[in-house]
Amino acid sequence: MRFSRLFGKTLKEKPSEADSISHQLLLRAGMVQQVATGVYSYLPLGWRALKKIEQIIREEMDKAGGQELMMPTLQPFELWEQSGRYPSFGKTLFTITDRKEHMLVLGPTHEEVITDLVRRFVQSYRDLPLLLYQIQNKFRDEPRSRGGLLRVREFIMKDLYSFHADEASLDQTYQDMLQAYANVYNRCGLPSVVVEADSGAIGGKESHEFMLIAETGEDEIIHCPKCGYAANVEKAQMTKPKAETNALLPLEEIATPNIKTIEEVAKYVGIPTSQTLKAVFYYADGQVVFAAIRGDLDINEVKLKNLLKAIELRLATDEEVKAAGLVAGSASPIGIKGIKVITDDSITMGANFVAGANKPDTHLKNVNYPRDFQVDLMADIALAHPGNSCPKCQARLASKHGIEVGHVFKLGTFLSEKLGASFLDQNGTARPIIMGCYGIGLGRLLAAAVEQNHDEKGIIWPIAIAPYHIYLCSLQTDNSEVSTAAEKVYNDLTKEHLEVLFDDRAESPGVKFNDADLLGIPLRLTVSPRTLQHQSVEVKWRNQKQAQLLPLDEIISRVKALLSQPPH
Repeated sequence: MRFSRLFGKTLKEKPSEADSISHQLLLRAGMVQQVATGVYSYLPLGWRALKKIEQIIREEMDKAGGQELMMPTLQPFELWEQSGRYPSFGKTLFTITDRKEHMLVLGPTHEEVITDLVRRFVQSYRDLPLLLYQIQNKFRDEPRSRGGLLRVREFIMKDLYSFHADEASLDQTYQDMLQAYANVYNRCGLPSVVVEADSGAIGGKESHEFMLIAETGEDEIIHCPKCGYAANVEKAQMTKPKAETNALLPLEEIATPNIKTIEEVAKYVGIPTSQTLKAVFYYADGQVVFAAIRGDLDINEVKLKNLLKAIELRLATDEEVKAAGLVAGSASPIGIKGIKVITDDSITMGANFVAGANKPDTHLKNVNYPRDFQVDLMADIALAHPGNSCPKCQARLASKHGIEVGHVFKLGTFLSEKLGASFLDQNGTARPIIMGCYGIGLGRLLAAAVEQNHDEKGIIWPIAIAPYHIYLCSLQTDNSEVSTAAEKVYNDLTKEHLEVLFDDRAESPGVKFNDADLLGIPLRLTVSPRTLQHQSVEVKWRNQKQAQLLPLDEIISRVKALLSQPPH
């Protein structure tokens, strides 16, 4: 491809609207262009990189036993009513009404459609297991589209769905898909980490995410350097620190004037924060919820939301707290009525806590569960932090940032039961099909690759997904000797089916080298009067500082050898 004919332009300056590294670089490199908020066109260079990612994914899904199909973007709203999932997607679900006043959904995902499809064809256990996948555009009305391709409203996604007669079959496919995903990221040249994850609005049981480690990543990964335990912070667990468990003492009311925070209470009473109970008020699906946790811990709102099976969860406003009769800064579960009380299991790890007395400027000493209060739900709703103890080996947990680039989970029979997808087992008994779901966002993976692989000059593409492998740079294009030699190198390389972007523009060396670094194509070849004096071509890897001269008459074989073993 000749740069002079390439559709798209590079930009010197960072676009003002770009709010992430990948957003900035993909726009500056002329690889994508924003059409509307959260909606992008892929220009030729960006599309070439995306298609390479797509092909790697396709090959690994086929290798794992997947069959590719294509499902429609438009989905009947009735399927979402049947599954009962439309409330959990809320306003992110794009809906339209056709001329017959029939409501349709722009598919944010395809579990409903694929389950409806499978129920029409699968009749017996002999038809299972079955792995079906597609690579298709999806739509979600994101309230805060940001980060360029990292969070958009229209995106390209590979989603594979597996269907099974028993849990053992699902377990095997789940392990196969974990390996297939690892293969995808390894082949793309993108080191990843697999972590335990929350299933989100889609639901499901066992769930894992694949993360690309990047300093700019929006996800926090809690991990153990010793045993390898890793989880998204939304899912992460820890071994909770022990607290004092002395003999239970009688309740005692104490005055705490103008003292409201846990730290202030602990200091005033002369106890560690682990001897206090923290109260936090939430608003969940139209009602105030009282959540309590030991004072040295914090509440994980994702865990709480899942425990409540809530569609919407947020902190309650001051007005909502007052209307519920709660006293901010002096609240506890003691005597609370008409409000659901949720507690972390840490309230059982200790005794004689200090908690609010449910009246202003007053606290209670020696509060104990279950002697002094009851709860509606108790579970692990604590947020894990770096420095906490690993739940598996007790070593100190650490954290790093990453970008989610893949999500796999066991859906079970939730959708098959709702949509009537069943099969006859060996005994002729009808049973719901067991399902698994496995997704990769292609555009997000492209952006994450840039977040992980760049420097101050531009993108540094891994060779497997680079738009082109070679950037051929011709300096002093008005020099006939240089032009002739560069044309010959270009023609010889393309005859060998090597991927070459030929910068044939009448631009200065500085402009060409800056664009070469910005585009991030792995191997740069330069033909100039200086190199021709030595009958050579200058060769430089994008991720290395040093260049070398290679003989002009050996350039094809030498370039092939270099591309076969790129530097890491």
